[in-house]
Amino acid sequence: MKLLHLVFSCLVFSSCQKEAVVTDTVPSSSTKIAAKPAPSVVTYLTGDAADVTTAATAGFLLMGGSTDVDAAIAWFLQRAAGGDVVVIRSSGADGYNSYMYNMVSVNSVETIMIDSREKASLATVADKIRNAEALFIAGGDQWNYVNYWKNTATEDAINYLINTKKVTVGGTSAGLAVLGSAYYSAEKGSVTSAQALANPYHRYVTLGANDFINAPLLANTITDSHYSQRDRQGRHIAFMARLMKDFGYATTVKGIGVDEETAVCIDAAGIGKVFGLNNAYFLKNTTLAAETCVSGSPLTWNRSAQAITAYRIAGSTTGNGSFNANNWTFSGGTSYFYYVNNGVLF
Repeated sequence: MKLLHLVFSCLVFSSCQKEAVVTDTVPSSSTKIAAKPAPSVVTYLTGDAADVTTAATAGFLLMGGSTDVDAAIAWFLQRAAGGDVVVIRSSGADGYNSYMYNMVSVNSVETIMIDSREKASLATVADKIRNAEALFIAGGDQWNYVNYWKNTATEDAINYLINTKKVTVGGTSAGLAVLGSAYYSAEKGSVTSAQALANPYHRYVTLGANDFINAPLLANTITDSHYSQRDRQGRHIAFMARLMKDFGYATTVKGIGVDEETAVCIDAAGIGKVFGLNNAYFLKNTTLAAETCVSGSPLTWNRSAQAITAYRIAGSTTGNGSFNANNWTFSGGTSYFYYVNNGVLF
């Protein structure tokens, strides 16, 4: 049985936003010992509760945090083709519902609070995600996303949307951090660039790879957000060095860093543009791994002062530059190199 307790607050033009607390009740066994009831899941729905199917389009929205980029959100919503948009998060509330629903015509926007592994494993939650024509992962704490969602029905549903249904999936801040094939989990705390460069095995450097969200266009790639504003270039390169050393990225490792108030929008063909006020950064190792990447010692990744090729594209309101995720080629920006000597980034 499913018990729905609905609290309604009507919006203009007869659209209705409602909070639903959903509980799956498990029948008692033949011995009359009641099974533990499934946890209740809080959802917020704006628009039509009926599921629709539309000609949605694949893609990725990679947003760097802070104020959302309206033009990028509109791009994301348009790809749902009037269908149902789902927002998932582990904290917060319904902040995206009215914002998205009133920006572009869609059937509904529904936010699902998935704040435990039990909730992430519910079929009711997975079905809501699978029925989406676009999925957005809100900001928050990426360790919660890894801890709660990895190896659950929620993970399977996200990967179904990307690889089978082929709709657009996006995220901001922590939601961006989990979209690459590799990810920084922040399980122990948030590491600074200074800490990671001084010791790439610092206890705060907690990484995973090829075991969570499976996005082929982001293969061999780790993302980071709040990029320039929080001086994260150094830690991002330390993450890349660790991925080559310990996670099987033996020949190629890539990184996408996105500033605040900035977003990279990648279409179904793998072609991306940068929207917003600041910059997006695309990093790739030139050929070889770091010369020194060991626990307790500063990172050295020099390779004749050309260890990492970098390309920076400035955002705009209409989308600037071009990024090809298939072959990692670019236009409309600036190319340069990064390298690290004894824990110092150049």
